[in-house]
Amino acid sequence: MHRKTKKTMIVPLLYLVLAGAYLLVMPVILVFYLKLRWYSAGSIERLLMYFFVFFLFPGLLVLSPILNFRPKRRTIAA
Repeated sequence: MHRKTKKTMIVPLLYLVLAGAYLLVMPVILVFYLKLRWYSAGSIERLLMYFFVFFLFPGLLVLSPILNFRPKRRTIAA
Protein backbone atom coordinates (compact mmCIF):
# COMPACT_ATOMS: atom_id res chain seq x y z
CA MET A 1 0.00 0.00 0.00
CA HIS A 2 1.31 3.42 -0.85
CA ARG A 3 1.97 6.05 1.76
CA LYS A 4 -0.71 8.38 0.36
CA THR A 5 -3.32 5.62 0.53
CA LYS A 6 -2.61 5.07 4.24
CA LYS A 7 -3.08 8.76 4.97
CA THR A 8 -6.35 8.92 3.08
CA MET A 9 -7.64 5.87 4.95
CA ILE A 10 -7.09 7.53 8.32
CA VAL A 11 -9.69 10.24 7.76
CA PRO A 12 -12.67 7.93 7.02
CA LEU A 13 -11.61 5.67 9.86
CA LEU A 14 -11.51 8.65 12.22
CA TYR A 15 -15.00 9.69 11.08
CA LEU A 16 -16.24 6.15 11.67
CA VAL A 17 -14.78 6.03 15.18
CA LEU A 18 -16.20 9.43 16.11
CA ALA A 19 -19.63 8.57 14.69
CA GLY A 20 -19.65 5.28 16.58
CA ALA A 21 -18.74 7.04 19.80
CA TYR A 22 -21.43 9.70 19.26
CA LEU A 23 -24.19 7.32 18.17
CA LEU A 24 -23.49 4.26 20.32
CA VAL A 25 -20.92 4.52 23.10
CA MET A 26 -21.78 7.85 24.72
CA PRO A 27 -25.58 7.30 24.65
CA VAL A 28 -25.21 3.88 26.30
CA ILE A 29 -23.12 5.45 29.07
CA LEU A 30 -25.68 8.25 29.42
CA VAL A 31 -28.65 5.87 29.64
CA PHE A 32 -27.06 3.83 32.41
CA TYR A 33 -26.03 7.00 34.25
CA LEU A 34 -29.59 8.35 34.00
CA LYS A 35 -30.96 5.05 35.30
CA LEU A 36 -28.57 5.18 38.23
CA ARG A 37 -29.02 8.83 39.24
CA TRP A 38 -32.50 9.87 38.03
CA TYR A 39 -34.24 9.88 41.43
CA SER A 40 -31.35 11.31 43.47
CA ALA A 41 -29.91 14.04 41.21
CA GLY A 42 -29.62 17.61 42.36
CA SER A 43 -30.73 20.61 40.30
CA ILE A 44 -27.38 21.31 38.59
CA GLU A 45 -26.82 17.64 37.88
CA ARG A 46 -30.33 17.36 36.43
CA LEU A 47 -29.62 20.37 34.20
CA LEU A 48 -26.49 18.62 32.89
CA MET A 49 -28.50 15.44 32.36
CA TYR A 50 -31.03 17.33 30.23
CA PHE A 51 -28.21 18.94 28.25
CA PHE A 52 -26.62 15.58 27.47
CA VAL A 53 -29.98 14.08 26.49
CA PHE A 54 -30.41 17.00 24.06
CA PHE A 55 -26.82 16.71 22.83
CA LEU A 56 -26.90 12.93 22.33
CA PHE A 57 -30.50 12.73 21.10
CA PRO A 58 -29.68 11.06 17.73
CA GLY A 59 -27.79 8.29 19.49
CA LEU A 60 -30.58 7.84 22.02
CA LEU A 61 -33.02 7.45 19.13
CA VAL A 62 -30.80 4.76 17.62
CA LEU A 63 -30.68 2.87 20.92
CA SER A 64 -34.30 3.39 21.97
CA PRO A 65 -35.66 0.13 20.47
CA ILE A 66 -32.96 -1.84 22.31
CA LEU A 67 -32.66 -0.10 25.68
CA ASN A 68 -36.06 0.36 27.24
CA PHE A 69 -36.01 0.95 30.98
CA ARG A 70 -39.24 1.32 32.89
CA PRO A 71 -39.52 3.83 35.75
CA LYS A 72 -39.59 2.60 39.34
CA ARG A 73 -42.95 1.73 40.81
CA ARG A 74 -44.16 4.48 43.10
CA THR A 75 -45.22 3.71 46.64
CA ILE A 76 -47.77 5.87 48.38
CA ALA A 77 -47.13 6.40 52.05
CA ALA A 78 -50.36 6.35 54.03
